[in-house]
Amino acid sequence: MEKTISIRNKRASFEFFLLQEYSAGIMLTGTEIKSIRDGKASIADAYCTFRGNELFVINMHIAEYSLGNIYNHEPKRDRKLLLNKRELHKLHVKVKERGLTIIPTLLFINENGIAKLNIALAKGKHSYDKRETLKQKDMKREIDRARE
Repeated sequence: MEKTISIRNKRASFEFFLLQEYSAGIMLTGTEIKSIRDGKASIADAYCTFRGNELFVINMHIAEYSLGNIYNHEPKRDRKLLLNKRELHKLHVKVKERGLTIIPTLLFINENGIAKLNIALAKGKHSYDKRETLKQKDMKREIDRARE
């Protein structure tokens, strides 16, 4: 029985309005995938940017593999995301036109053992939007306590 790896960006839904979601593959080295399978990765400070016509994830931290030797990887290197041309073009146009951003929301390993990254096209929230989100969470928590 294998454990499932699911690393979330909890700040994403608090800091941004998530408009569209995509699932992308990631180009990784051997020690990076082993660290992800150990659950030693963080996407809290990560964001995505275009270089030419390719999409890269920046600031995603994958800890060095404990059993790795001289072939170990850099923890915060830029990693290329794998999407088809149509999706890349659609994202590129929206990011250019509207001033939106692309952020990672979930890093997981699918049933075939391949690491995938869910990314979302997002628009930043203002402070009053964040306060509204906190109020809704508190109200939901109070309702759940009352039901118990």
